[in-house]
Formats: sequence, structure tokens, C-alpha cells
Amino acid sequence: MTTDTIHDSHGHDHHDHKMTGIKRWLYTTNHKDIGTLYLWFSFIMLLVGGALAMLIRLELFQPGLQFVEPDFFNQLTTVHGLIMVFGAIMPAFTGFANWMIPMMVGAPDMALPRMNNWSFWILPFAFAILLSSFFMESGAPNFGWTFYAPLSTTFSNGSTAFFVFAVHIMGVSSIMGAINVIVTIMNMRAPGMTYMKMPLFVWTFFITAYLLIAVMPVLAGVVTMVLTDTYFGTSFFDAAGGGDPVMFQHIFWFFGHPEVYIMILPAFGIVSTIIPTFARKKLFGYSSMVYATASIAFLSFIVWAHHMFTTGMPLFGELFFMYCTMLIAVPTGVKVFNWVATMWRGAMTFEIPMLFSLAFVILFTIGGFSGLMLALTPVDFQYHDTYFVVAHFHYVLVTGSLFSIYAGAYYWLPKWTGHMYNDRWSKAHFWCSLISVNILFFPMHFLGLAGMPRRIPDYALQFADFNKWVSIGGFAFGLSQLIFLVVVIKCIRGGKKAEANPWEATEGLEWTVASPAPYHTFETPPKID
Repeated sequence: MTTDTIHDSHGHDHHDHKMTGIKRWLYTTNHKDIGTLYLWFSFIMLLVGGALAMLIRLELFQPGLQFVEPDFFNQLTTVHGLIMVFGAIMPAFTGFANWMIPMMVGAPDMALPRMNNWSFWILPFAFAILLSSFFMESGAPNFGWTFYAPLSTTFSNGSTAFFVFAVHIMGVSSIMGAINVIVTIMNMRAPGMTYMKMPLFVWTFFITAYLLIAVMPVLAGVVTMVLTDTYFGTSFFDAAGGGDPVMFQHIFWFFGHPEVYIMILPAFGIVSTIIPTFARKKLFGYSSMVYATASIAFLSFIVWAHHMFTTGMPLFGELFFMYCTMLIAVPTGVKVFNWVATMWRGAMTFEIPMLFSLAFVILFTIGGFSGLMLALTPVDFQYHDTYFVVAHFHYVLVTGSLFSIYAGAYYWLPKWTGHMYNDRWSKAHFWCSLISVNILFFPMHFLGLAGMPRRIPDYALQFADFNKWVSIGGFAFGLSQLIFLVVVIKCIRGGKKAEANPWEATEGLEWTVASPAPYHTFETPPKID
């Protein structure tokens, strides 16, 4: 073990110990280590949330109550949603940001490395608190991941306090991560890297970080109001005390709608990095992509009540939110057009990252179309709270966000590990995932149009056939993710050595910067004299 003594500007001595073993991971301030921690944590949470989803699909395999009590079924749906949103998708994107943003802008590390460490290490505790409620007398939260009042206040099962505490910790983590991204991008770009020269990947995270800082405090506020309504006798959402339960939905969705864009904008950044590499030409319409991302972020703040068309809004309100929601289709359509135009007449090859990106473009677009249908107020009265909505947001979040995470992981694994992954296993992962995810979610559109309500542990006989197929797809998709685990472990432990340009790309791979390299290496912090 070597010890270097570093003198800072005040003449204090710092002993720079090389950490080993568990200490290295606990105390690390290295953006690559923290990125790795985020990615592993999010994958573990994906498996946990997936196990809960498979229990849900087990119960719904056929009609009648078989395996779990209705109350426990509600606990499963609630915790599944919370884990997938806050535990799987968001930390995975934060992991990508930590790993790649400093390299892409030419910075030695993230701007606030200590805070970076803390923002990760509080997360496992948040989810430990949430999951431990399953083993308590009261049971886990059972009011849906959207925790509508009065379900979460008057009629909750006693676990609300644990739920609120866990959500607060997740929010603190998200805000710290976002501050770190913004400060790094604004202050630590290499000389010559203007904003409009940043890779699109960096742009999408930059905009996402602003969204996080804007809406996480709103979530913190609404969970605190739920807490005081439940335990301290306030009446924010209790009509008997002069409150308004619908106000809960307004506050929640003012957070919740930008939140869904927090979960998809980084995906756009990853896909916009991968498609040019494998089409071997520049991204079509770079600046329009930047402006489209920014306008999606702006519009996400003025569409929240499209989740509330059935709450008895004034007609003008319904029209306003309908038109604003349809407007989001425009910048999103610009993006899809640009991705297709990038591939047009390119010298395309179909490595695994490209396959996941192509699946993303096609299937995310399906999710976008069903979202456009849900935006139409009169039609939404039919679709609301049916499986059509479940189909819609899973197409956006699974074949959207999750597929882009897999695309990015396969794209950068050679960079991260120094090894190429096993081609046969990764192809098996892709095809099993692609086929099973569509068996899982596509029939839900038909179930929803036929009127099957969501979040219910039992259903009428007419829905039995489709539900059987959905459950089979669910088990297949869940088990397919274990193939990915095998691929990653094999890749870390060895395999073909990765070359400097593993994809033989003609476009500069986006882990180098176009501007002059910084004055020091990425490996060690500069010594301060």
C-alpha cells in the first residue's frame, strides 16, 4: 500500500491511501467506480422489481384468486412500480452519466466527488426501508406507486411513514446527482467544447438534471403532506377538514409527468450516440435534436392533468391539456425522424447495441402512438385505468428506457471492462427479450380496449386467454434478464480483448472529445503543489 502526501494550497497534508477491497467501494470518489455501483445497484433492483412483477403475473395467469391475497396483490403492484422507477431506471441512467459525462466533456472527474459518493450510498438504505415493510405487521404500502389520497392517508395500512421516508431519501439522492451533473457540464468542459459541440448524450443528461431539480422538491412536498395528513391531523387532502383529494393528484402529477420524461430523455441520448456509430455517419440534425429535447422538457411541465381527465375538470382545462399533450408528439416525432434519417443510406451493421437501439426506435414509437391516443380527452374516458394504460407506459419504459439501458451497456461494456462480451449469449438475450416483451405487453392493449381494469387481482372469464399469454410473456421476459447477468459476468472475468475502436466506427466514438485533451490523465487526481 503506497501513501502519497499531497500538500494543498493551505499547506495541509492529505494522505492519499490506495483503498482496497470493500473500502474502495465504500469511500470511492472516482466517477467510474460510482457509475459502476449505480449500474450494479440498478440491475439488482431490476431483478427484485421483476420478481414482484412475476408474482403479479402468477396471480393473473388465470381468473380467480389463487396465490396471493388481494391486499398483498396491491402491495406488489405498489412496490413493483416504485422499485422500477426509482430503483432500476433512474439509477441506471445516473450510472451512465457518472461513467461517461466526465470523459465526454474532457473532465478529470465529476465536479463534486464526495457528494457523488453520498448520493449513491444513501440509495440502498432507501430501498432497504421500502422492502423491509413487506416483513412488518402492517405490510408494504398498498396504495399504488402514485399513492393517491385518501388511499395513502385515511385508508393506508400503517406503512405510510416508511414509504415517505424512503421516497425522501431517493429524492435527496436524485437532487444531489442532478446538481453534480449540471456543475460538471457547466464548469468542467475541456477548452473549445462549446455547448453546441457537446455529444447529444451529455445534452440529454444536462436537460434531465434540470428537470430533476425542478420536480423532486414537489414530490418531497406532496409526500410530506401525505405524512402529516396520516399522522399529524392535517387535512390537505381530507374534504372533511376543508382539504381536497383532487389537489393531491395535481401536485403529484406536476412531479409525475416531468418524471416520466426524466426516465426517457437519457434514453434518447444513448440511442443518439449508438445509431450514428453503427450507421457510420453523423447524427442527422444535431441542433434540432438539442432543441427537441429542450422543448419536450418544457412541455412536460404543462401537461400534467392529462392523467386526470376523469376527475371532472372544466371543459377548457380538458382542451388545454389535450392540445398541450398532443404537442409533445411534435418534438418526439422530430427525434424519431432524425434517427431514421441517420440510418438512411448509412453503412449499417447490426451489433447488439444497434439491435437494441432499433428495437427501441420501433417499440418506443408504438408506445408514443398509444400515448397520443390517451391524450384525446373523450377517448381517454374509455381507456382510463384499464390495461391499455399499462400497455402504453410499459412500451415507453420497458422497450423504451430499459432497452436503451441495455443498448448503452452493450455499447460501453468493452470500454468499461476492456473485454468484448460473448456474442452468442448477448444475441440470445436480445432475441429472448424482444419476443417475450411483446408477448407480455402487446395483448394488454386488447385487454384494455375490452375494458379490463388495472390493479385488480381478479378478472372476468372473457379476459382469461389474453392474460394467460401475457403471463407467459412475463415469465419469459423476467428469466431472459438472467442471460444478461451471465453476459456481464463473463465479460468482466475475461474474453476477447477490446480494441480502442471496438465497433470500427468512422464517426468518432463519443467517449473521446473533439477538443484538446485535459492536462492530466483520467486515472489519478492531479497533485496540488
